[in-house]
Amino acid sequence: MMHISSTYASLAAAVVFACCAAEARAGQADRPHPNVHPRGRLTNSRIRFERGRKGHVAFIGGSITEMNGYRPMIAGFLQKRFPRAKFTFTNAGISSTCSTTGAFRLRRDVLAAGPVDLLLIEFAVNDDQDAGHARTECIRGMEGIVRQVRDHNPNADVIITYFVNPGMLKLLQGGTTPVPIAAHEAVAARYGVPTIHLAKEVAGKIKGGAYDWKQFGGTHPAAFGNRVCAGMIEALLESAWSAPLPNDAKPAPHPMPAKPLDPLSYVRGRLIDVKQAKPTSGWQVGVPPWKELKGSCRKRFAKVTMLAADRPGATLRLAFEGTAVGAYVLAGPDAGVLEATIDGGKRRTVDLYHRFSRGLHYPRTVMFDADLEPGKHTLTLRLTAEHNKAATGTAARILHFVAN
Repeated sequence: MMHISSTYASLAAAVVFACCAAEARAGQADRPHPNVHPRGRLTNSRIRFERGRKGHVAFIGGSITEMNGYRPMIAGFLQKRFPRAKFTFTNAGISSTCSTTGAFRLRRDVLAAGPVDLLLIEFAVNDDQDAGHARTECIRGMEGIVRQVRDHNPNADVIITYFVNPGMLKLLQGGTTPVPIAAHEAVAARYGVPTIHLAKEVAGKIKGGAYDWKQFGGTHPAAFGNRVCAGMIEALLESAWSAPLPNDAKPAPHPMPAKPLDPLSYVRGRLIDVKQAKPTSGWQVGVPPWKELKGSCRKRFAKVTMLAADRPGATLRLAFEGTAVGAYVLAGPDAGVLEATIDGGKRRTVDLYHRFSRGLHYPRTVMFDADLEPGKHTLTLRLTAEHNKAATGTAARILHFVAN
């Protein structure tokens, strides 16, 4: 677990518990913290941890989840509260990824490890600053994650946390809710999922002078900031688990709305192996020669086999079934432009280059169409001679295709 200085730990804890005390004095015992929103119940995971003495706890999100921050703090809290339980902790945080990518990789990165008892989700910042999603994309990704988890295990408890970046902070302090938070909150309300509004907490505390952005630690919080977040999650769990567990307590499925918020949400999101594609020219499957390419490649992708092409005219076809199709790619300094057609229809161009591609082979999911009629389809991709004015080449490197 990340080391936290005693001064910062004490101050962060004091901030959290002062809020809890103030809320209790206000007579709102059912709400453990002003910016914690309890919904539904979290009893199923407690029964598993306390009575079953085992549990699968998964964390999915971007770099804030991947780093040694709030995640190991919560793992430590659970181990201390349930010392007899044998836990499996799944870290499914991948830097730069948004809820869209999360919905497509959930099966591989979380559900493949077995039914989840408690899932903690963090995607507000990346849906905002990395993906720049509109409300529709935020809902389709988040709803896809929540619904898939509960299709897999109807008893799964879920918590969504909203972290914050400078742009979101400014909006909140001006009285406006950022698009990803509003969209994720709509999903949470629909499925009875509790939320941790860390972003609003931080905005209020900074505005009130309790601490500043630097002390919090920025977009990727310091130990102090992660402790504030962990304290809010712990307050939710302690409140939900405060009463003695009845002797006859048994896990019960969470209610599942018959219809999703968006009928095209990624509730059947999945990764498709690149080897299922049928290249007609110019594509090769293998590990890119990273030492010969400009831009850094993160360690997790350095030895991954992918489908790549760098010469205009490279073409492939992919048969798939569903309402959406796209690609999970690494977009580096030389990222090019793909032309996509589905079932021989209208041509669409997708620029793979991202503003973070300048010095990094950046992981992102691009969608070729997400509003298709259900059924079988054929995708045709062609690498064009065009490229973003900031890009240095016409390359495409595909980790997986995605479909819903």
